[in-house]
Amino acid sequence: MARFLVRRILAMIGVLFAISVLTFLIFQAIPNGDPAVRLGGRTSTPETRAAIRKDWGFDKPIYEQYAITMKKIFTGTVVSYSQQVNVVDEIRRDLPATLSLAIGSAVIWLGFGILFGVISAVKAGKLTDRSLTVLSLIGVSTPVFLLGALVLYLFAYKIQIFPAGGYVPLTQDPSGWLTHLILPWFVLSVLFIGFYSRVLRSNILDTINEDYVRTARAKGLSERRVLIHHVLRNSLIPIVSLFGLDFAAVIGGGAILTESVFNLQGVGQYAANSIQQLDVPPVLVITMFGAFFVVVLSAAVDIIYAILDPRIRLSG
Repeated sequence: MARFLVRRILAMIGVLFAISVLTFLIFQAIPNGDPAVRLGGRTSTPETRAAIRKDWGFDKPIYEQYAITMKKIFTGTVVSYSQQVNVVDEIRRDLPATLSLAIGSAVIWLGFGILFGVISAVKAGKLTDRSLTVLSLIGVSTPVFLLGALVLYLFAYKIQIFPAGGYVPLTQDPSGWLTHLILPWFVLSVLFIGFYSRVLRSNILDTINEDYVRTARAKGLSERRVLIHHVLRNSLIPIVSLFGLDFAAVIGGGAILTESVFNLQGVGQYAANSIQQLDVPPVLVITMFGAFFVVVLSAAVDIIYAILDPRIRLSG
């Protein structure tokens, strides 16, 4: 187990290093372009660009520029040139809204995705399965901004049950925090519920005909026990992988549309506003932030696999 952990941690470090280099090259070392202009914006003054070149070391070798850039990101000294604010402080301020959205919607999409997937597999070919299939396809096919606009119109303006957007901190008003997030939770989770239920249904139908499942039935175990302890347990392994990556992506800014539609002022909306203003430093930091989150949680999922299934340690 120790060797497996060491290999996974070293692999994670290698991937993180590769991502940091690639991100640096994309944002600051693109040929035929002045990185000071990209960071400061096309409307920046010559004085601002000169200050940026000195601050980021663009007159130095490329490896020194990379070291300066990574030092700024990890020490939290990256400044947004269009807004003149510390980018890390802004992300830290917006992170609670993104975490609230991600955690709440993740609980919903994982719970209902598993529930609907199991029901569809058990009722395969019947009316219930077909109905859930149609609902899943609708959920997967409906754009987030369209679904968000519909639920806002119905439940915030027409019936006026929920607020029309915004975010209230949990520590400030727990009730307001909940009511402001119910609609975003629903909108963000719909896509994942449809996808997860389809994946789990397929896995269950593939697993249910395995030899060890037939053996469990031959021993006289009830169908419920066979389904829960033998079929579902093995069918959930791909779902764990998907969940780890999807959850990390949402925290890393993957909920841009949901945050923008409901004006949650999270990390995703901050990234969208920065892109709109052509403000490169926040986009650079958020890109690194999201990529690192995905890699770290992916490594965590691999370690959890190894704990649950020793065979993975031998093949990893």
